[in-house]
Amino acid sequence: MSIVGVTGHRQLTAGITTHLRAKIVAVLGEQPRPLVGVTSLADGADQLFAASVLEQGGAVHVVLPAAGYEATVRDSESYGRLLAAAAEVTVLDFAEPGPDAYSAAGRYIADHCDLLVAIWDGEAPRGPGGTHAAVTYALRIGRPVRVCWPAEAVRP
Repeated sequence: MSIVGVTGHRQLTAGITTHLRAKIVAVLGEQPRPLVGVTSLADGADQLFAASVLEQGGAVHVVLPAAGYEATVRDSESYGRLLAAAAEVTVLDFAEPGPDAYSAAGRYIADHCDLLVAIWDGEAPRGPGGTHAAVTYALRIGRPVRVCWPAEAVRP
C-alpha cells in the first residue's frame, strides 16, 4: 500500500493544469498499489490531485481543516463530487477555517502519508498555513517530498 499526501497552490492557471496533471499521474504511477491519496480538497492543486488519484484507481482520504470548510471552496461542484467519492473523511477540531486550521491540516496530511506531493512553485509563502509551511514541516519530520511544478510556469 502507498499513501500519498498533497499540498499545493489553490490558484492554478488553465495553461499549467495539463502539465501538472501529467506530473501528478507520473508520480502516482511510480507508487505501489493499492494507492491512497490524502488531501484537504482545496481548490486547485488538491482537487487536481484527488481527481488524478481516483482516475488511477486509488482511494481518497479527505482531511477537512474545520467545520464549514466547504464555504471557502470556489469550485463547489468539483469539491462535492470528490468529497462524495472519498473513502474516508476526517474533520479536524477547529470551529472555523483559517490559518491555524490550514496549518494543522497540512501537518496531519504530512503525518499520515508515505510521500508528500507538493504542487508548489518553490517561492516564499504568501501567508500562514500554506504550501511552504506543509513542505517545511514534512521535511522536518523526514517525510519524502516530490515537488511538481513546470519550470516555465508562473503562479497567478
